[in-house]
Amino acid sequence: MRLKKEILLTREMLAHYVELSKKKKDIEAELDELKKTFNEFFDETVGKRLKGEVVLKDYKLQRQIRTTEKYDTESTVKRLEELHLNDLIQKSPDEKKIKSAIHLGILKEEELAECKAVNTSQAIYVKHID
Repeated sequence: MRLKKEILLTREMLAHYVELSKKKKDIEAELDELKKTFNEFFDETVGKRLKGEVVLKDYKLQRQIRTTEKYDTESTVKRLEELHLNDLIQKSPDEKKIKSAIHLGILKEEELAECKAVNTSQAIYVKHID
């Protein structure tokens, strides 16, 4: 099949794509298993949800921990309305305005403590060291 720009599409290209896609899925599954093992290692050696690092000859394995906080929409809106701080509400809580209000002392962080959801994620990095 040919288009205006003379782009050639062949059956072999499609077959190669399917083959590479399958290999990609297999590789991703294998990488997920390795990451699981690395995370289990760090859970046992440094503790759950804690960063860690180990060097084995010329390779370094690190685990970083990322934490994100987000206000639960329904409970935060309800609480802000109770506090008569409707200007901090759009259709959902305005996180920038809430942080500014906390910073300015208009709102105390503990007044929204039960509204906040905290999520953590783990990231594994492996690099070759010269």
